[in-house]
Amino acid sequence: MAHIERYGRVERLSYSRIKEPIELPNLIQVQKSSYEWFLEHGLREALNEVFPIQDFTGNLELSFIDYSRGEPKYSVLDCKERDMSYQAPLKLKVRLTDKESGEIKESEVYMGDLPLMTDNGTFIINGAERVVVSQLVKSPGVYFSDRLDVAGNVLYGATLIPNRGAWFELEMDSAGVIYTRI
Repeated sequence: MAHIERYGRVERLSYSRIKEPIELPNLIQVQKSSYEWFLEHGLREALNEVFPIQDFTGNLELSFIDYSRGEPKYSVLDCKERDMSYQAPLKLKVRLTDKESGEIKESEVYMGDLPLMTDNGTFIINGAERVVVSQLVKSPGVYFSDRLDVAGNVLYGATLIPNRGAWFELEMDSAGVIYTRI
C-alpha cells in the first residue's frame, strides 16, 4: 500500500514497507577517527618497533622518547591555490647513549612532513584533493626507463607527470613500435 512522504515542499508516493527513512551514519567520521588513531597511537607503535637502534659496534644506542606534530604552514585553501600539500612537520625527540663513556644526549630531530586530513576526510597533495593517499606521489617531471625483453633488446620508456592531471606514458615494444598510455 502506498503512503505519502514529504521532502521539503515535495510530496511523493512511497511503496516501501518502512515508513521512516533509515538514518545514514557519518561515513567520513570513520576515516577521520582512523586517521586520528594513527596520529595518536599507530605512529607511536610503528616507531617503537624500529627503536632502539644500535650501531654495529654496540657502543651507541639511539632511543625514541616522544614525537610532536607541528602546525601546518598554510591553510587548506592556500594549499589548493598554491598547488601545495596540506601537511605539518613531524619531529622526534630521541636520546643518543654512548655505552662506553656513559654520555647521554637528547635532541629533537625533524623527520619530514606528515600529510594532514581535512575536515572533509580528504588529503591535499600538490594542490589536488585526494580521498586516500595510497602511495608516495612522484614529483612532476619526465622519468625515463629502460628494460630488457626476452631477446635481450633494450626497450625504452618515458613517463610524463604533470603538476595536476593524468600521467602520460610512452613505451616501446620489441618491434620498435612506440605506444602511448594516459
